Amino acid sequence: MLNKVPEITILFWITKVLTTGMGEVFSDYLVSHMNPILAVAFAGIVLVASLVMQFLVPKYVAWIYWLVVVMVSIFGTMAADIVHVVVGIPYLISTMFFLIALAILFFSWYKKENTLSIHSIQTRHREAFYWSIVMVTFALGTSAGDMTASTMHLGYFSSGILFAILLAIPAVGYWLFHLNRTFVFWFAYIMTRPVGASFSDWISASHSRNGLGLGEGPVSLVLTIIIVILVGYLTFTRRDSKEEPAAA
Repeated sequence: MLNKVPEITILFWITKVLTTGMGEVFSDYLVSHMNPILAVAFAGIVLVASLVMQFLVPKYVAWIYWLVVVMVSIFGTMAADIVHVVVGIPYLISTMFFLIALAILFFSWYKKENTLSIHSIQTRHREAFYWSIVMVTFALGTSAGDMTASTMHLGYFSSGILFAILLAIPAVGYWLFHLNRTFVFWFAYIMTRPVGASFSDWISASHSRNGLGLGEGPVSLVLTIIIVILVGYLTFTRRDSKEEPAAA
């Protein structure tokens, strides 16, 4: 099986941030414009269908991979919101819960496969670990972003700035101190979620919530169009894929 994830380029990070923002606001749009139970069920069904396609293809396919990421973003937002709004667990507790779950997944993956590298996603076990961790990172990022914005009263914009600074730390560390590539990737991957979510919330939220008031629907639509254009470009140019199997 060929490596099932894209090469890490600047377009990868741009698309990743956009999907996090789109998933955040579109999740809120769905829940507010249709029955919340039906919204969660709909997102769950599409997520499962996209994951099935991802596992069935023998190599990385850009539109399938990013469809899964988008659906994980939408469903991950709903999962974090359910934990807080429905179950009533504070954001601080839910953030710690998702953080512990993420640590357990990383430990289990490394113990079984002796690697956490995304350049070795070429077995079913590693692919399953990869997507499990991706799903938890989205829920963790959503919960952490809401915690800083609401519980810590920073607001969406200040939260976005905070997490953008945290996102820059691994890049600087890798550039200046040659930090471990795998650690740098996963740290940055986790941070992109609250960055995208915080800024998209700020853009879409009403003025009464210290946002720009553009609305969840229009922001979701614009972000979706940009994502489709980027993924279409990656599909046709194949700039983020390799044909040969990756080294384990």
